[in-house]
Amino acid sequence: MILALPYPHIDPVALELGPLLIRWYSLAYIAGLILGWRYCLALAKRPPAAIAPEKIDDFLVWATLAVILGGRLGYTLFYKPGFYLSNPEEVFLVWKGGMSFHGGFLGLIAAIALFCRRHAIPFLALGDLVCAAAPIGLFFGRIANFINGELYGRVADVSWAMVFPRGGPYARHPSQLYEAVLEGPVLFVLLYALIRGVGALERPGLVSGVFAVGYGLSRMAVEFFRQPDAHLGTFFAGATMGQLLSLPILLFGLWLIAKAVKEGKAGNPKK
Repeated sequence: MILALPYPHIDPVALELGPLLIRWYSLAYIAGLILGWRYCLALAKRPPAAIAPEKIDDFLVWATLAVILGGRLGYTLFYKPGFYLSNPEEVFLVWKGGMSFHGGFLGLIAAIALFCRRHAIPFLALGDLVCAAAPIGLFFGRIANFINGELYGRVADVSWAMVFPRGGPYARHPSQLYEAVLEGPVLFVLLYALIRGVGALERPGLVSGVFAVGYGLSRMAVEFFRQPDAHLGTFFAGATMGQLLSLPILLFGLWLIAKAVKEGKAGNPKK
């Protein structure tokens, strides 16, 4: 018999106030948005200041709507289009679960583009700030997945495997924690080091590009340990939906990095 770590059963409901249920998943989104907003403010105050701090305050509402609506619509389109076409009323029942990072990412890109056009702000200037802060939200989101006992890993014989409540009797990789670490602290520290060490914010698109590449590589790697969605399985060459959706993000990130390196610092094109 393979030894496994005990899964820490944590009630997904953090607080119950009469009919009002406050879930850890909701608190994770709130924490990610608020801490990300404060971090963007701190970065916006560093020279060279390309965006007024009050614009960051205004964008918080846009970001909140973009993440929630984009994440939900992305899940319905990428993961369960047939079900939601037959049950359109279920699309808006977000408390039943089902959010997609890739949908939220596309929603944020659209929100940044519209906000920047409305306020005459360089698109990549705001995009870089948002991407620098994104690992904060990703970390809390993956921890919430772990608390919910969802998106667990494949069957494993490693000593840190866990038996998840919804995963049957088999010990599995705690893939949510793998993603939390790689997409959260590791990616955050990498971006922070680039900002502090080489002035990455002075090269429009560099932070966004490194974030996209870092996320794409992390997600594609962890998908080898994460249990594929039962209703989707795998596609050609054993690729999962998460890997297929992450590939364009990875390629987009490489293009942004190449563009940023070629153009050099803002206002000082590379010769």
